[in-house]
Amino acid sequence: MGNAAAAVMPDELFKSASRASKGVQLRPTPPAETGHNILFVTSEITDLVKVGGLGDVSAALPRALNQHHSVRVLIPGYRQVINSGRPLRVVGKLPGHAAIPPCLIGQMTMDDGLIVHVVICQELYYREGNPYGDADGIDWPDNHIRFARLALAASKIADGLGIRDWRPDLVHANDWPSGLTPAYMAWRGQQTPCIFTIHNLAYQGLCPVECRVELGLPEEALRTEGMEYYGKLSFLKAGINYASRITTVSRTYAHEITSPAFGCGLEGLLRRKADEGLLTGIVNGIDTSWQPKTDPRLIQGFSPNDWVGKQANTRYVEQSFGFAREDGPLFAVVSRLVHQKGVDLTIAAAETIVAHGGRIAIIGQGERELEQRVQALAQRHPGRIGANLNFCETEARRIIAGSDFLLMPSRYEPCGLSQIYAQCYGSLPIARRTGGLADTIEDGVSGFLFREPTLEHYLQAIRRALNVHRHPVLLNAMRCKAMAAPLYWHQSVRPYDRLYRRLIERTYDSFALPGRRSRACSK
Repeated sequence: MGNAAAAVMPDELFKSASRASKGVQLRPTPPAETGHNILFVTSEITDLVKVGGLGDVSAALPRALNQHHSVRVLIPGYRQVINSGRPLRVVGKLPGHAAIPPCLIGQMTMDDGLIVHVVICQELYYREGNPYGDADGIDWPDNHIRFARLALAASKIADGLGIRDWRPDLVHANDWPSGLTPAYMAWRGQQTPCIFTIHNLAYQGLCPVECRVELGLPEEALRTEGMEYYGKLSFLKAGINYASRITTVSRTYAHEITSPAFGCGLEGLLRRKADEGLLTGIVNGIDTSWQPKTDPRLIQGFSPNDWVGKQANTRYVEQSFGFAREDGPLFAVVSRLVHQKGVDLTIAAAETIVAHGGRIAIIGQGERELEQRVQALAQRHPGRIGANLNFCETEARRIIAGSDFLLMPSRYEPCGLSQIYAQCYGSLPIARRTGGLADTIEDGVSGFLFREPTLEHYLQAIRRALNVHRHPVLLNAMRCKAMAAPLYWHQSVRPYDRLYRRLIERTYDSFALPGRRSRACSK
């Protein structure tokens, strides 16, 4: 196990758990217009702790779904969560399993009423660092136990344990950290439907086969039909194999991951799921805080064809990065600085951009080597290229709002949110035609797309953008189209609502069959 931080979690959290919540096995709620109980299982939520886009989705999607259902979020009790300053009360406790320690289940309520349940286990979660690793970015060696604890808690809650007087009609698990959720549910013979969403197939949650004993896995877990993956165990594969339905975050990505180029060794399994009608692509939306006219984080708001406010944000970015005040195009990079995002391609293209009078404002954190290369690039071009390696949401919004173009040459992109944010704020994305980028950008209308992840193809798209910048009427027309393009979650949530209802109704109907009883209800 990784070493816990020296600081001690408040003891009152443990003292308040005087007795366990007694689970009551229930039949699924009958289909109803008023909706159902949904447990949303995630390793991040922007309100409390965020590493990437999963945190944004986990904050926005449950809130949008609350218009149709009663949705609660389940998240590990990281140090950031426990110390968030929000009241946290213990509502139950759950036993351990194999090497997985017992835990408490806490409950906190966000300002807008969203209920978040917290898996409280000091030895696993209360540490310095981010949800997945230490302050140096090194993964915790006991991540398999940490996230098995999350998944096991979710499966117990689905069984009516851990939270008094509340049981989900459906569980929605997200990415590899909650991948064991549908597997534990299946191995326990539970009938509650479980959706598993793949946000990024490249992160698979691998651990040695020998971890089977620590995780208390049955023999079937070691089969290729279980979670065996090239001699290891894959949490992600477990989610894919055992979930009732698999979704991913764009239609194009749902197709791409069934091919060897994007399938990460799971393309055969995913192709079979797709052929069986069990794999669906649903494009992410954005939350309603992304409103250029009313966003309080901007220097000045603006709207289509009223660019005074956008220019005020441009001047702010110029001042922040030490750029000369001029009329040349302003390019933005708002991204994790990792190979997937094609940051190396942008570094290679920077000379061409500067030669054509462009400036580049970069904000983000990531791989140490790429951070160093970005810093060196800025030092070679003072006054033309600037880098801020301390990510700040407010600064990121102002950079996007002030820029003319967003550079996003991702080698793959399951959905992506930055391009949607950019469109919303009248910044035209320049992106590779892949995944959600292909689904959300109309080439030559709301942005610019290129096909191959090469410098040559990337520069062709950049030159097209530079040409548009020379024609203000065309530039403003594209800005207006881009600002009308984004989907907000209240629109893109509808496919999830339909899928939830269909799976719950099917489960309820199966209970109604003569002589049919689930193992859960037979206790």
